[in-house]
Amino acid sequence: MEGEKLMESGGESRVKREWEEIQLDLLMKIVSFMDDRTVIVASGICSRWRNVICSELTRISLSWCTNNMNKLVLSLAPKLTKLRGLTLRQKFEPLLDDDTVETIANNCHDLEDLDLSRNSKLGDPSLSALARGWPNLTKLNISDCSGFSDDGLEFVSSHCRKLKILNLSGCGKAVTHKALKAIGDNCRQLESINLGKCPRVDDAGVMSLVYGCPDLHVVDLGHCFEITDESVIALANNCLHLRSLNLYGCENMTDRAMYALAHSRVKNKDEVLWEPVKTRGEEEGLMNLNISFCKALTPRAVQALCRSFPALHTCSSRPSLIMHGCKKLTSVHCACASQPHRAVRPA
Repeated sequence: MEGEKLMESGGESRVKREWEEIQLDLLMKIVSFMDDRTVIVASGICSRWRNVICSELTRISLSWCTNNMNKLVLSLAPKLTKLRGLTLRQKFEPLLDDDTVETIANNCHDLEDLDLSRNSKLGDPSLSALARGWPNLTKLNISDCSGFSDDGLEFVSSHCRKLKILNLSGCGKAVTHKALKAIGDNCRQLESINLGKCPRVDDAGVMSLVYGCPDLHVVDLGHCFEITDESVIALANNCLHLRSLNLYGCENMTDRAMYALAHSRVKNKDEVLWEPVKTRGEEEGLMNLNISFCKALTPRAVQALCRSFPALHTCSSRPSLIMHGCKKLTSVHCACASQPHRAVRPA
């Protein structure tokens, strides 16, 4: 009996030794097939695995962690020296705190893509840490982080000037004219911004933003109830590569906004003709538009928009012009639609 136990013990020791001695290339190949949670579990098998995996990881999501996230991040951060993408989005109760974000900023200096969404416990100290620690950020998601202020966003924009994608949805008190002006002044490479559900966004803020960020492709203004036609006119006149625009619930919109967008296609045509062939082929103009519950719009104006932008479809097979709650627009249809669009109120 004792001999059997000894053999079992020796066998386990040999297997463990074989796993520890696995070649680096093979180990990372195995890791490439694992989900993020399994990667973290694997890093705990032995010190060699932990050192190799952590030193080679470039992207990781820890959103699966619903308990002790701060403790987990604090233990990993000093080892994740090559990390470029990190997701810490909270699914349930917000857990992350400012000290943890500061620790990440002090260790993971090459981060380019950061998701801190739904962490309502975070405040401006986190924004200060990420601004100082990650000047090369190109993508930042801090949606539904209600603890930030416009001072914090102003500080981030002054340090993270390479931002291309910025999600501020649900950051109510932080997204003000002051913050948007700072983003427009500093983040000139910005291509996508989400300002949905930010009630303090107004025309002055949007105009300050678009005057400084002419390369915007994607703009989400859903539930920004204070904006009017002036915001859309500014977008139409300054953002020549606009592909996607969300105006869900912006009830102040009138036909002026639609005609401004339609005319921007004509105005930009000459400039597109002089661009290189590859760019010109990709230039499709507005491809997605949500005007749901913009009840003041008329069929004539929206139909003119459809004629200007053939990529806007009302047909059910590939809808890209969304008009829920707009009963007056039931006759609007795209060129390929065999039947007029039937507006449907969402369930």
